[in-house]
Amino acid sequence: MTFSILAHDKKTGTYAAAAATGSLCVGGWVIRGDIERGLSASQGTAPSPFWRDDAIRLMGQGVTAGDAVFAVTQGDAGRGHRQLITLDREGRAGGFTGGKSVPAAAHRCFSGLAVAGNMLSSEAVLDALVTCYREGDGEDMAERLLASLRAAEAAGGDSRGLLSAAMLVLHPDAPPLDLRVDHSAAPLDDLGALLSAVRTPPYADWLDEVPVLTDKSRAPG
Repeated sequence: MTFSILAHDKKTGTYAAAAATGSLCVGGWVIRGDIERGLSASQGTAPSPFWRDDAIRLMGQGVTAGDAVFAVTQGDAGRGHRQLITLDREGRAGGFTGGKSVPAAAHRCFSGLAVAGNMLSSEAVLDALVTCYREGDGEDMAERLLASLRAAEAAGGDSRGLLSAAMLVLHPDAPPLDLRVDHSAAPLDDLGALLSAVRTPPYADWLDEVPVLTDKSRAPG
């Protein structure tokens, strides 16, 4: 049904997430992030919107990504139908895939990287996410995540095809980049077009005037 990726670039302090699905509105359902607390992606046959927010809240209190996943998932009687991946402020990852998830379903956790998917054509989709992301080391994070989504789609993606895609990029020196394509016959193409549009003046010029983590008082001169 959905594949997602959470990543942290230690060199730039960037946290980023992306997801795509054969259903609608993946950004609103799956991805959450706070540059001062971490990232989460909650998905599945019956995804819990509470998991993603509760995990972020716990990591903000200093709970590790793995412990946050355990705390959020263990008390939920419906957890067998759900997935969760997390990435905390130290780049530690955590993950959970419920035993009733529609196959192929799995998650993978590494330092600074977590991926998950369900109702995939095969687990090769997750391999493609990881490999493409790692091969893009040093490249622009947004472009790197978009390339990873494309690689996952090329590897088989969601077994039903794709209808929506989303991306969240959090950089200490830039405003949040929160892009969502909620319903499209070609959501990755549309996500790429949206990314190009927000990096084009006058919108891109305006982004240079709004507050960021390293300058919360930034405004036009």
